[in-house]
Parts: sequence; structure tokens; C-alpha cells
Amino acid sequence: MNPRSKNKIRLYVDAVLTPDAVIELEPADSHYLCNVMRLSQGAALSCFNAACGEYDCRILEAGKKHCRVSVLAQIRKPMPAPDVWLLFAPLKKDKTDFVIEKAVELGVREIVPVITRNTISEKVKVERFAAQAKEAAEQCERTDVPVVHDAVRLEKLLREWPQERVLFFLDETLNAADCLPAFQACKGSPAALLVGPEGGFSPEERALLGSLTFVRGVALGPRILRAETAACAALAVWQAAAGDWNKGE
Repeated sequence: MNPRSKNKIRLYVDAVLTPDAVIELEPADSHYLCNVMRLSQGAALSCFNAACGEYDCRILEAGKKHCRVSVLAQIRKPMPAPDVWLLFAPLKKDKTDFVIEKAVELGVREIVPVITRNTISEKVKVERFAAQAKEAAEQCERTDVPVVHDAVRLEKLLREWPQERVLFFLDETLNAADCLPAFQACKGSPAALLVGPEGGFSPEERALLGSLTFVRGVALGPRILRAETAACAALAVWQAAAGDWNKGE
């Protein structure tokens, strides 16, 4: 963690941040600052969003459900995440939580839960997922929060897919760990990674994916990975090959 912000709370806010502005926080954020973190009038924090970047701030008024914050100076300009999406089949609760948290840390721009034939859980609580993404962004020093979409059936997703965006799906049936060169070849282009359920894609789903020109199958190596492990591994490789780790953005 950056020493600059080690002891300072970071808070995502959906408001225009400019020097000398005063913003009203949402009740949930007010509760978090004043009741959970026990901050009071005069306490320092930083607020951020994708449009404005990050600003030093100070609490003007603190209440259980009401908090007003004074915006001071900008400390970081907006830093857009690489243009990569994560699409994954929802897993059991703790594993889905893990995937969302790590996807945010690894820099995805959008998160899409995808329902496949072998998906374990079709109960998708988008509001909870979005709250987890917000919390993870606050912890990892992003200046944006990924968009979390409603769950969608795989077939519908593919019918409506923007074909200028390459869709890589993790295919454990491939023999070579070929994702690194495949990702490098698409550096600078919008991309998405699709991770299947614990039971894998059905033969029909695999055939459908293989028939589409904008879809490319990639493998992560000779071992079978758990879905949550595969999501993190694929994102890490994509970042190293085509994302902001090598200043590709």
C-alpha cells in the first residue's frame, strides 16, 4: 500500500469533486465513517471517482446518518482502468466474493455474471456485488469502480456481444498455455475474459463459442484450475501482457 494513504480512509463518491466544494454523503457512507470508523468533525479522508480523480477532504459535519465533507486539493488525477471485462459464472457465495474482490484489484473495467448450463448458483445479488466492488476499489487505490452488470444467460450475451471486443474464454481442453501470446496480440484493443462454472462449459456451449469469430479459446496450462483461481490467473496474465502493468494503456 502507498504510505501516503496508509492511515487515511478512501471513499468513492458519486459527486463532482472540485476544490472548496462541499458534498453530502450518502447515508450508508455517513454511517460507515461516523459509526463504524468513528470519525468526527475535522477528520481527514480522501474522496474519489472516475471523472474527477482523488481529493483530500475533511469532515465538516458528522452525524449517524448525515455527513458533510469539504473538498480540498486534488491528489491524484483520474486513472482509467485497462479496457478489459471479466465475465464469470457465479459460484458459491464466498468464492464469488473472492472473484469480485480480486477482479477489482487486478484492474477490470466491467464485471458481468454469466449464467451457463452448469452454473452452481443463479441467485445474483447485483447490489451486493456492486458494494463489494466499491469496497475493493477503496482499498486498492483505484480511482474508479468497475461497473457490475445484471446476470445474463450465455446465449443472450453472445447474441448481443459487441464484436469489436475480443472475447477470450478459458478452455481447459486446449493443450498449450497459449494465453500470453494471444493477449499480447490484442494489446491496445478492448477485450473480455470469460471463465466458466466449476463443471465447465457444456459441449453445446463450447461448440457455440467455437463458432463465433470474435471468440478465442485460451488455456492457462496443463493443470485444471478452480474457477476462482482461473479468473485471477487469467487477469494477471492479461495485465502483464496487455494491461497497465506494462504501460499499455
